[in-house]
Amino acid sequence: MNVSIIVESLPTLLNATLMTIFLAIVSIIIALFLGFFTALARISKIKPLEIIARTYVSIIRGTPLLVQVFVIYYGLPQINIELDPIPSGILALSLNAGAYLSESFRAAILSIDKGQMEAAVSLGMTYVQALRRIILPQSLRIAIPTLSNSFIILIKDTSLISVITVTELLQMSSLIIAKTFEPLTIYLVAAAIYWVLITFLTALLDKMEKRTSQHITL
Repeated sequence: MNVSIIVESLPTLLNATLMTIFLAIVSIIIALFLGFFTALARISKIKPLEIIARTYVSIIRGTPLLVQVFVIYYGLPQINIELDPIPSGILALSLNAGAYLSESFRAAILSIDKGQMEAAVSLGMTYVQALRRIILPQSLRIAIPTLSNSFIILIKDTSLISVITVTELLQMSSLIIAKTFEPLTIYLVAAAIYWVLITFLTALLDKMEKRTSQHITL
C-alpha cells in the first residue's frame, strides 16, 4: 500500500465527501416531505390519491435505484426534460427514499389505536387537528429509528450517483485511480471514509433519537 498516494489523495477524497453529505442531506429532507404526504395519501379515503401513492411506492420499491437514476438522467431527455447530474441524482435519491419512508410513516400511523382518533373527533377536533395533535406525535416516536436508518442507507446509496458523473466520494476515487493505478489503496481509503462517516452519523442520530423520544414522551 502506497502511503504517499494516500497522503496526496486524502484531501481530495475528503472534499468529495462533502458532496456525498450534501446529496444525502438534501435528498433526505425532500424524501421526508414526500414520504410523509405519500403516507397520508395511502391512508386517505380519497381513492385517486390512494391509487397514485400506492402505484408510486410499488414502482420505486419494485425497481433498482440504479435503473431509476438512468431513467431520470438518460431517459427524461427523450421527452424534453433535461436535468444536470446533481439535480438528477437528488431527484432519484429523494424519490427512492421517499417511497420507503412513506411505508415507515404509514405503518407508524396505523399502529396508533384507532380509538384515539375517534375520541379526539368526539371531543370536537377536526380530522386534521386530531392527526396533528394526537396521532403524529406518537407515530413520529415510533418511526424515528427507521428514519435514522434510512438516512444511513442514503449515505451509501449516493455512491450510485457516480454513474452519472457526479463527483462524490466514489466518483472521485475512480478519477484518482485512473491517474495513480492504485485501485486497492484508493478504494480502501474510500471505504474507510464511508465507515468513519457512517459510524459518526450513527452515534449522532442515536443521541438525537433519544433526545427526541424524551421530548415527545414529556
